[in-house]
Amino acid sequence: MLTDRTALRQRLDTATGHLETPVAVVDLAAFDANAAELTRRAAGKPIRVASKSVRCRALLERVLARPGWQGVMAYTLPEAIWLVRAGVTDDVLVAYPTADRAALRELAGDPAVAAAVAVMVDHPAQLDLIDQTSSPGSRPPIRLCIDLDASWKPAGPLHIGVRRSPVHSAAQAGTLARQISVREGFRLVGVMSYEAHIAGVGDDPPGQALRGRAIRLMQKRALPELLERRAAAVRAIGEHADLEFVNGGGTGSVAATSADPSVTEVTAGSGLYGPALFDSYRNWKPSPAAFFALSVVRRPAPRIATVLGGGWIASGPPEASRLPTPYMPEGLVFKSDEGAGEVQTPLLGTAADELRPGDRVWFRHAKAGELCERVNELQLIDGDTATPAPTYRGDGRAFLG
Repeated sequence: MLTDRTALRQRLDTATGHLETPVAVVDLAAFDANAAELTRRAAGKPIRVASKSVRCRALLERVLARPGWQGVMAYTLPEAIWLVRAGVTDDVLVAYPTADRAALRELAGDPAVAAAVAVMVDHPAQLDLIDQTSSPGSRPPIRLCIDLDASWKPAGPLHIGVRRSPVHSAAQAGTLARQISVREGFRLVGVMSYEAHIAGVGDDPPGQALRGRAIRLMQKRALPELLERRAAAVRAIGEHADLEFVNGGGTGSVAATSADPSVTEVTAGSGLYGPALFDSYRNWKPSPAAFFALSVVRRPAPRIATVLGGGWIASGPPEASRLPTPYMPEGLVFKSDEGAGEVQTPLLGTAADELRPGDRVWFRHAKAGELCERVNELQLIDGDTATPAPTYRGDGRAFLG
């Protein structure tokens, strides 16, 4: 969907004009439109919302109230416990293995929470760690999910995708499932396989046509291999457990992953906010919904306007794609030898000549939920009205801090 940036800028300025910068906002119209499109792309399969990409209870509750959205994929066990006890959800999958002994003891000590949370594993040593925190006979069963590595290994040592689980083959998945099945105090309920090389890699990087073609060719070849291997792994695991769910995908592959018969649910989160990295995807570009504004504080020269702050850099490889994007007014770019600074950021372009101290520049973060680590609240924009909602940080929660 094309965005009328002039109208959007005016609306955001009006809604937040009474607030000091930095100010972060989520446009609810775009958020809801993105949620609806993700539901359409999921083609009837439920979507588990990735909390890492949202990090705001009010918005998690908003999307979970929509048809087609069911359950949360959390990124830490303490977060999962908090979300259950806060009443946000009673269905949480923790996407990464945990070594948080205090949280494991808390999980084992609360039957209601233990019944609502599934913990990720990919090795028997993780079961040993859980047993060290609570004896198997003294706790409710700990619900487990096996992380099946979705990476593509076309030949020899070649590995395409992120380095996640050591469980890659169907045989390895079946072996781990068998090992879990004979351990007291555990119940295997799910399988997850996140195809990061498909869902998390834009296939149309700006100004890199050859790289884009190479990415599309890789994805075209990698997906059929994953579909076959995932189905075989689910069958192998199913010999030792009655699975409640098989989870896959991310915003960038919702449609493709939903078409996999072995998958029962998909995950999405970043697409709700529409961060800048998704501008490099061909199959679907979510509407920009999350922004932050910084104030112009000086004009050091013609065609340069300097804002206070700006160094809100996204995680990942240290490259330009991880910088925030100056979005409104259009036509602003970073100074190449300064980039986005911690305390000041000079912006170049003809649009800078229209800016004066006190004016605002609106940015888009490269990623989604990481924006929330910078602010205590998001302003939820409905028309030209802003309503504050605490982020995780504003709720006093810094789960990876």
